[in-house]
Amino acid sequence: MSGRLGATAHRCPLCWTDGARPFYRERHRPYLRCERCWLTFIPAPWHLDPEAERARYDLHENDAEDFGYRAYLAPLVEALVGVLSPGARGLDFGCGPGPALPSMLEANGFQVALFDPFFAPDPRTLEHRYDFVACTETVEHFCRPDRSFAALDGLLKPGATLGIMTVVLTDEVRFPGWHYIQDPTHVAFYRPETLAWIAEHWGWTLDLQLPRVVLFRKGPG
Repeated sequence: MSGRLGATAHRCPLCWTDGARPFYRERHRPYLRCERCWLTFIPAPWHLDPEAERARYDLHENDAEDFGYRAYLAPLVEALVGVLSPGARGLDFGCGPGPALPSMLEANGFQVALFDPFFAPDPRTLEHRYDFVACTETVEHFCRPDRSFAALDGLLKPGATLGIMTVVLTDEVRFPGWHYIQDPTHVAFYRPETLAWIAEHWGWTLDLQLPRVVLFRKGPG
């Protein structure tokens, strides 16, 4: 899609502030940045439709037994192991077609349910509250991060942990040519300031472990 951005496209999908400014343009896709929460995002008219999005996910090679993939996930697993109580029950939100993370967490004594809108769309898993929720390479796909983070908040028990793996957009990242924007399903990019805004908005504490591990802790209620 090309052409001028409408007024709605300039509204931040996280903090819902109007007036996000052009940040970058690549392959006819505009990237905007919110000056309140600092989310960098692609406006909704340039998102893939569900069929094209699913086709892109089918190309991912997330083999649960792949040593390299497990090594990639290890920093989040180690971070969660360091803060969770033995036997904690959690949810892998956005688990994908080959969920390695649950097997790694289960090997550490945790219980893990699965949810993914394409590969594990069981709505019953969203009817519970958990000691922890894990999102690996998921939040950058959130078309409406305001709604998605609100849903995650509802899945967390008081005092629970939300563990996220996403490459944080820091000043050291060279945005043109950045590998994260080569995936057309990536539509939201988070700076440290964005993550701090999320924590403040939902009343969470933030433990940012750059470059790609984020731990939020929900308040005691």
